[in-house]
Amino acid sequence: MTATDQWTERFVEVIARASTQLAPDVVEALRRGREAEEDGSLARKALDTILANIELARGKWQPICQDTGTPLVWIHHPVGMSTRMLTQAFEEAVRQATARQLLRPNAVDPLLDKNTGNGAAPGIPTVHCEEWDDPAVEVRMMLKGGGCENVGAQYSLPNPTLKADRNLEGVKRCILDAIYKAQGKGCAPGIIGACFGGDRGSGFLESKRQLLRRLDDRNPIPELDAMEQEILAKANQLGIGPMGFGGKTTVLGVKIGYLGRLPASYFVSVSYMCWANRRAGARFSPDGGVQWLD
Repeated sequence: MTATDQWTERFVEVIARASTQLAPDVVEALRRGREAEEDGSLARKALDTILANIELARGKWQPICQDTGTPLVWIHHPVGMSTRMLTQAFEEAVRQATARQLLRPNAVDPLLDKNTGNGAAPGIPTVHCEEWDDPAVEVRMMLKGGGCENVGAQYSLPNPTLKADRNLEGVKRCILDAIYKAQGKGCAPGIIGACFGGDRGSGFLESKRQLLRRLDDRNPIPELDAMEQEILAKANQLGIGPMGFGGKTTVLGVKIGYLGRLPASYFVSVSYMCWANRRAGARFSPDGGVQWLD
């Protein structure tokens, strides 16, 4: 078995976990949300259905959602390992996972306007390889659904409509506006990944990377930690609720990062993740051992 084949096999396992086994912190947040909703309400019934679906998918190792999303992966690897090999292995893993029905054939070639049939297409999956000094290989991936991707947003500050200036208060106004405009269309309750600064491309990439964080972590930067907690509280007072049915559980978490910017630009990029925050991680040691990461 070649190195590419070995890594393909490992990556298929990571994809299987992301597609079928929702992370414990996400499940716990959904349970807390259900308990916060009134008995008999549409919000509580929606969360009951979501939690039942999670358990069915977990037990049968079947996809949680019919839209198995775009696979995005960050691979940290030791010096000297071929990034081309890792990329090829992950692309093949997506094709094999699709053939095994761990992913569904959702990839469309827009030039031909045809489904490719194997889950892969130009830019799908998206693979980021980053070298580090550790001898292990660490994989962090997510499956980003198309419905929630539709309600992501990007703002340029200042924004007169929102009365948002080029400061942290302006950033907060933009993120809350994106949550409000999403309503139930992003399969609420959602998780928000956001980034201020950067350019249009790097800002969105960092906003998605924020979605790899656990819901119960705390931002090590005090200003961003306070912002995350404030936006989470205010978002859950909007009354949008699960699937837009109303209620107290509109957002499960808010994660914010930042990047340097040019004087002429001040972007706020918001990535919305649906309740099915399908992420998975694994650390592969040189001796072949594997540690699964939440």
